[in-house]
Amino acid sequence: MALSDRLAEAREANAAKIEAVEVETIPDLDGSIVAANDAFAEVKARTSELLFERLGSRVNDSSLTPDELHEIVRDELAEIIESEQQLLSVEERRRLLRDVENDAIGLGPLERLLDDPTVTEIMVNRFDRVYVERSGRLTQAATRFTSEDHLRRVIERIVGRVGRRIDEASPLVDARLEDGSRVNAVIPPLAVDGSSLTIRKFSKTPLTVANLVSFGSMTEQMARLLEACVEAKLNILVSGGTGTGKTTLLNVLSAFIPSGERIVTIEDAVELSLQQPHVVRLESRPPNIEGAGEVRIRDLVRNSLRMRPDRIVVGECRGGEALDMLQAMNTGHDGSLSTLHANSPRDAMARLETLVLMAGMDLPLRAIREQAASAIDVIVQIQRLRDGTRRIVNVTEVLGMEGDTVVLQDVFTFDFSAGLDENGKFKGHARPTGVRPHFSEKFADHGIEFDLANLRDTDGW
Repeated sequence: MALSDRLAEAREANAAKIEAVEVETIPDLDGSIVAANDAFAEVKARTSELLFERLGSRVNDSSLTPDELHEIVRDELAEIIESEQQLLSVEERRRLLRDVENDAIGLGPLERLLDDPTVTEIMVNRFDRVYVERSGRLTQAATRFTSEDHLRRVIERIVGRVGRRIDEASPLVDARLEDGSRVNAVIPPLAVDGSSLTIRKFSKTPLTVANLVSFGSMTEQMARLLEACVEAKLNILVSGGTGTGKTTLLNVLSAFIPSGERIVTIEDAVELSLQQPHVVRLESRPPNIEGAGEVRIRDLVRNSLRMRPDRIVVGECRGGEALDMLQAMNTGHDGSLSTLHANSPRDAMARLETLVLMAGMDLPLRAIREQAASAIDVIVQIQRLRDGTRRIVNVTEVLGMEGDTVVLQDVFTFDFSAGLDENGKFKGHARPTGVRPHFSEKFADHGIEFDLANLRDTDGW
C-alpha cells in the first residue's frame, strides 16, 4: 500500500479515536482549583496508615501475583472502612478505595496523571510540588504526595520492579515503567529539597508517520522522502535537543524497514517498539552493588556485529559507541539508524567527532571526520519550538569532505519567516530547498520509485 494511502487511513482512524475518547483532565494550580478537602485527606491518611499496619511485609511479597495482591488490599480496605465506621458518600468511598489502593501497591497520586493521555511528562520536584507537560507547555498540577516518605515509597516501588535499587549509597537511578515510560529518580543527599522524580510517558499506542504529519511535525513530502531513504538503506542520524521527540521519530522511521530484514536494537532503556517480526532487542546494564557486571552500549554494538544484522538501530549515541557505530556503517551495515543530542546538523557532525574521541582511541581528527562523513548519509534535525510544538526543521544530506570541512546540503528546511498566528503558533512548515539530493541515485539501485517532483516547493518558494 502506498504511503499516501496509509496516511489517509491513519488520519481517519485517528479522527475516530479522538471523537470516541473522553479525556479526564486534571486541573492546574492556576488559581481556579478549590483547596483539597482536609477532612477527606485526614480519613485517607488514617486509612492508609491502618492498611500498611495490616499488610506488613505482604506488600513486597514477590510470591503474590498482582491480582492476588489487589484482592488482599481490597479486602483489607473494606474491613478498615467498616470498622472505622467512616461516614462517606458512595463517591467518597469509591475515591478512597481507589486512592489508598494506588498508594499501597500502585504509584499513588501519579496513577491519574499516567492515565491521562494529554500528559506527556510528569516532574515531581518534591512531594508537594508536581508539574506536568501538556501540548509542550509546563503547568503545575493539583496532584501532590502526602509526605516525603510517601514519595520515597513510590520511587522504591518503581525501581524495585526493574531490579534496580535506590538509597543513600546509590541516590540516583534510571528505570522504566511496564509501558516503557522512562523514569529518573534522585533522592537526598543529592536532591537538596527532597526526592525528585521525572517520568517521560510513552503513548500506549505508538505514534505513526500519519500522526506526525497530522501534528505538523513533518509534511507528506518529507514523509515520502524519509520512507525512500530507509528503504534504500541510507544511514540516518536523528539529531535534536532533550525532549524534542528523537526516540519517537526513530521509532516512526524504523517502521519503514522492510519486514524481511533482521534488525538489532540497542538501547540504554528499552523504548523502541518495532513492529517487524525479526527483531532482537538488547539493553545495557548498570554495575551491581559491588560495581561489577556493567554492560555498556559500546559492548552491545560490538557484539551486534556478530549477530548477522541487516540493520542496527542504536537508541542514542552518547559515548565511545559512536566509533563502533560509524565503523559498522562503513563496513556493510547500511541502513542503520541512531539518535544524537545536537542543535543543528552541523553541530551533530561536530558532536560525533567528540563522541568518537571519548572511545579513547588516539585517532587524528581528519580521520574521524572522514569516517563520519562517509558513514552518515542523512541527518534529520528535530526541534521543540517556543510554541511547544515539535517539528522537523532540517533534512540534510552529508555529501562528504571538501578539504577539512564536511559538506552538508539541506533538502528540507523549516520556514521560520512565515511568522506566528493569533494563537502564537508557527505558521510555517518545512519546505524543500529545490536541490536534487545525491542519495536519490540509490533509490533506483534498490528499485524504489520516487518522484523527484516531490522535492519541488508547491508554493513556489
